[in-house]
Amino acid sequence: MVKGFKEFVTGGNLLEVAVGLIMALALFALVQALIADLITPLIAATFGEPDFGDLSFTINGSEFRYGDFINALITFVSVAAAVYFFIVVPYQKYKRARGIGLGTKRCPECTMDMPQDARRCPHCTAQLGAAPAV
Repeated sequence: MVKGFKEFVTGGNLLEVAVGLIMALALFALVQALIADLITPLIAATFGEPDFGDLSFTINGSEFRYGDFINALITFVSVAAAVYFFIVVPYQKYKRARGIGLGTKRCPECTMDMPQDARRCPHCTAQLGAAPAV
């Protein structure tokens, strides 16, 4: 039982997850700084109000703080946009430039995976015909 725990703790998957978590936290801090230091001042310059947290209305003694929801919505959209435009798009361009993840298909002869647009199998050299138009 101790041996199994030792293998679990020192195993590659746990270390990879730990490194991924640390990198995610660092990236989160970076995106949060981008939003706080660049995007929020732009919103303040446009709308004149950098923080909507004080906006609320009252019905029958119940306070509805819709300003907090607006702040959370702006933060969510800002984080999603920052992640998409500064991480996802450049990574997709990198993958396309390297030919990574263009899709795969199986060779009918040797059943190995190969790039989607391949005309000849790199494993068994079987001729596959023209690549399908995309």
